[in-house]
Amino acid sequence: MVRLAMCFLLVFVGVVLPAAGQAPAIRSVTDAVLADPPEESWLNWRRTRDGWGYSPLDQITRDNVGNMRMVWSWAMEAGSQQTTPIVHDGVMFLASPGNIVQALDAATGDLLWEHRREFPTGRGRGRPNRNIAIYEDKIILNTADANIVALDVRSGEIVWEAEVGDSAKGYFYTGGALVADGKVISGMAGCMRFWDDGCFITAHDARTGRELWRTSTVARPGEPGGDSWGDLPMMFRGGGDAWITGTYDADLDLTFWGVAQAKPWAQVSRRTDGQALYTSSTLALDPDTGAMRWYYQHLPGESHDMDEVFERVLVDVDGRPSVFTMGKLGVLWQLDRVTGQFIKATDLGYQNIVDIDPASGRMSFRPGMVPQLDVELEFCPSHSGLKSWRAMSYHPDTEAFYIPLTLNCQRSIYSDVEWREGGGGNGMLGRRNFLHPESEGNLGEFVAMHVSGEILWSHRKRTPYISAALTTAGGLVFVGTFDRQAYAYDVETGEQLWETRLPTSSQGFPITYAVAGKQYVAVPAGIGGGSWTTIPVELTPEKRRPSAGNGLFVFALPDE
Repeated sequence: MVRLAMCFLLVFVGVVLPAAGQAPAIRSVTDAVLADPPEESWLNWRRTRDGWGYSPLDQITRDNVGNMRMVWSWAMEAGSQQTTPIVHDGVMFLASPGNIVQALDAATGDLLWEHRREFPTGRGRGRPNRNIAIYEDKIILNTADANIVALDVRSGEIVWEAEVGDSAKGYFYTGGALVADGKVISGMAGCMRFWDDGCFITAHDARTGRELWRTSTVARPGEPGGDSWGDLPMMFRGGGDAWITGTYDADLDLTFWGVAQAKPWAQVSRRTDGQALYTSSTLALDPDTGAMRWYYQHLPGESHDMDEVFERVLVDVDGRPSVFTMGKLGVLWQLDRVTGQFIKATDLGYQNIVDIDPASGRMSFRPGMVPQLDVELEFCPSHSGLKSWRAMSYHPDTEAFYIPLTLNCQRSIYSDVEWREGGGGNGMLGRRNFLHPESEGNLGEFVAMHVSGEILWSHRKRTPYISAALTTAGGLVFVGTFDRQAYAYDVETGEQLWETRLPTSSQGFPITYAVAGKQYVAVPAGIGGGSWTTIPVELTPEKRRPSAGNGLFVFALPDE
């Protein structure tokens, strides 16, 4: 049940510090503004609700990007840093690990206000905020203890709060909300343990916080798709997290979400070899009701923690509305976004786990690749995936995706888990990582891939590319690496045009925006971030980074 709390009752869960500066006038962000953001703004997770990660700003170009200099920076809180700033009317809203939201002057970095969520236990502290959302006069924060909080955009004070999941059962948010037609749509994470609740996607009224619908991402017994889990009771149908923010097509009035793997990871550990719907799938949901218009399961019965949960990018190809995604296997999927019909799957060729029929898209495991209990299995990629939450970006001029990758494999042993309420887990006993045989000693690769599947160009680095990609109308793509470098490449040729070194790893989601006609590029840096950052410590030990220090670094061209 949704719990709504008035501001005066929330002094125990959030603290607003006094403003250090005067907040400028901030216009209401309507549905029309979210649908077509001003060029100078960054209002959605990937700027636009189609998930492109592309900006039409073109003041910074191929010819002058080499002149960019840092103009301000901001230290962020400790923890796993994976943030995406939001910028509107010259104000930047920045979420630090641990659900700390700050409003900054986007031209100077001066603090305007700060909201700090206080947790009654250690659960939630230091956990990442991958993104926040903005709607009308509210910043929407999905919290590490499975709540959704609306903050006043001018003061940071709590407007409403809704308890969505029970954090004592392990539920939490790392991904932020998608706002469509006044609805705050969010995917739950932390669905590893055995509870009757299952995992789900919800919508809440953006003005009041009232829950409007809740759609299970796991097919329940007796419901359509329920038999795909065999005879397992609902309690033992784990996984199905939706921990990456979805996208939205206003013309079709559909929102698209990825669903993660089933848990435990291996079929043999979860005691069913069924498809386990709707895990490892793309879901097309009606934003008004949560009804599932269609689904496409990419990896039926997935058995190696090969998530297909990541960003869904909406691109029309030869007039056909399509939704693209790439999961850990490094397969670029193209589906018809009206019907969910399979169109194409392009395998980068680094994985050795499955075969995908090019005509039908049907997946089958390669011989010897289905895990057995307590038997070591070697496979590529590792559980970290060729691709992960570092989002690819699309550029309309090149009709290409720009994709950060990591090239590694692993040896693992899968085990049984505790079959009781609150039990469960991933079912993995151990893990040994090693470089991919075709990596030539490099962990990182950055690929420009046309919508047709053709590789336009690529770069390899000793350490992984661990930031998301950002493309701009200036003909540029920005991305960063574990070893503290940030780069700008020519989107057409791949030529490196700019490079700078940051205090620690370039990770999170870089953005670009403008204030008073001046374009800025903001690059988050930090630590944490999952196995893409622990694997380099093991496999490229000569490439060191500090063990602390999160920050945001903002660049621009020098004033004339």
